Amino acid sequence: MGSVTIAEMLAAESSAMADGWTEEQLLDLAGERLGRAIGRYFPHPGTVVGYLGKGHNAGDTLVALRILRDEFGWDATIRNAWPVHECSPLVRKKWDELGIDIPLEHPPSSADVKKPLLLLDGLLGTGTSGPLREPLSSLAAEMSSLRNHSGARIASVDLPSGINADTGEISPDTVTADITFMIGNAKHGLLTASASSVTGALAVVDVPPLAASGKSGLGIVSPQTLPFGKSPRPFDFHKGQAGRVAILAGSEDYTGAAVLAATGALSGGGGLITLFTPRSAHALVAARCPPEIIVRGIENPMEMSGLRYDSLVVGCGLGEMNDTWSAALTDLIARTEVPTVVDADALNHIAKTGKTAILNDRHILTPHPGEFARLAPDLTGFSREEAVVRFANRVSATLLLKGSRTLVTAANQPVFCNSTGTPGMATGGQGDLLTGVIGARLANGDTPVQAAALSAWLCGRAAEIALNERHLSEESLAPSDVSHFLGAAFRDWKSADR
Repeated sequence: MGSVTIAEMLAAESSAMADGWTEEQLLDLAGERLGRAIGRYFPHPGTVVGYLGKGHNAGDTLVALRILRDEFGWDATIRNAWPVHECSPLVRKKWDELGIDIPLEHPPSSADVKKPLLLLDGLLGTGTSGPLREPLSSLAAEMSSLRNHSGARIASVDLPSGINADTGEISPDTVTADITFMIGNAKHGLLTASASSVTGALAVVDVPPLAASGKSGLGIVSPQTLPFGKSPRPFDFHKGQAGRVAILAGSEDYTGAAVLAATGALSGGGGLITLFTPRSAHALVAARCPPEIIVRGIENPMEMSGLRYDSLVVGCGLGEMNDTWSAALTDLIARTEVPTVVDADALNHIAKTGKTAILNDRHILTPHPGEFARLAPDLTGFSREEAVVRFANRVSATLLLKGSRTLVTAANQPVFCNSTGTPGMATGGQGDLLTGVIGARLANGDTPVQAAALSAWLCGRAAEIALNERHLSEESLAPSDVSHFLGAAFRDWKSADR
């Protein structure tokens, strides 16, 4: 399902009302589902403050506040830009139903409220654009100050107030959210890389009467919009059906990359994982691997040729290679007949030799921005979204371009934008873990685009869940922490609980 424009969203609303839905019914459904989505994302109740404008975005926020208070145990209150009598009639009704007679007259004091402190940005809705004006700009600045100095988190309702939902253009004083809950559909401008600095993570709040398929070629990776990867395993399922994953990774200097890739394959659902590593590093790598991983030392990558496996992962931590290894690695990548993830030093090898012609639709490339620039230096002047499309049109592999908004695409496919993640993932080794998860998903039978998109979502979601643990923070989060919560991320994908 493609992301929608403002015009397409308004058309969806008009269509819903033509089908018999009233404005209030739509608002109640959206607000209730919004409240439950927020309650699941922030599992530790504290104090939630709704920052309200006077349009229906404020109405959604008021309904969500009631859900958070009554169903999830949050202390709920309000900071309003205008007196209630100046709001729309429907907003006034939802205010009365919430039952908060006296809103806050001053910013909440972090010293006096129950923690955590969550701020709901309900100042402006999707149909607005341009710089914030008073009194909204002052409330936006207040939220920013509480986030920067008092540990508050911000969840924006439908969009961060001040951003253009069609273009992603950020106005001065735009609210910076930790997560944006988009009502009904993903909004096109919010998926762009240029918007990620203010949208934070993204979530789609499923509101069936408002569901629309936009004409945009930019889609979102979320369990609400993509149907695959949700079926339970048959009861008589066995490890052979989960797939054999072969990994070529590691070196004496980079043992951790190999271990993390193997761990990702294990936690990502691979049935039998064999890690091949240079013989000189075998003992070092084997000593650090989980006991479920088979570790084999080899003298040449082509020793893997002809072995039985369902997916192949190459590149993590191989480091500098001599000419013999380089040539054999090229042959292995070119001759493989199974879906293959090409990462890290294997990508650098292809960029250095210029041999993108060996790539085909069995391959998934997983570069970070620096590796992508080496693979396609002529695309550095384009936006991320346009660059991945241009690359996919000339190289038949699936491309996963890492970043705060990871993108996945292939020739004749939409560009899928990942919705999960956290700045805490800015740590070496996260990409190695991701690569292993992709290998496992390929071995389970996912298509390359499905495997790449789902794996990016799972790793980002696992990181989000990890940060709900009291002993972890954005600064302390490590890839091994993320691996421990991949199981919980799988559950959220299957149940669409995020």
